[in-house]
Amino acid sequence: MNANYRFSSDLAEIDRDQVHRWISELSYWAPERSRSRQDAAIDGSRNFGMYDTVSNRQVAYARVITDGVTFAWLCDVFVDPTVRGHGISKALIAGILEECDPLGLRRIALSTNDAHSLYSNLGFSTLIAPETWMERIVNPGV
Repeated sequence: MNANYRFSSDLAEIDRDQVHRWISELSYWAPERSRSRQDAAIDGSRNFGMYDTVSNRQVAYARVITDGVTFAWLCDVFVDPTVRGHGISKALIAGILEECDPLGLRRIALSTNDAHSLYSNLGFSTLIAPETWMERIVNPGV
């Protein structure tokens, strides 16, 4: 890991303004997500960030929705475009897995359009039985 960045799971460190800008303005999965919805998502999740060690500026974010026992959903993974290519996403996901592994979860799921190699290098794989998974899209893009 690049010594210029540090991992944290401290909710108090999350820069909610920055996270909302990233997700609502730059993500492909939740453009125009309202601030109130983003704050509710943060409040209902376990939150993680990567921070510049000099400025303490948040440079990445992700959250995990989980019951803490059997299942988790990794989502809203975002790295500031200005710092991509420095191993931040790998360190972020590795930190999250290190925090989640002691829970003994049976499965951690996620969805990605463009980061398959990142996740596969950290132990994720395509669904073993995709025919058993279903989804219901109610409010796309929110």
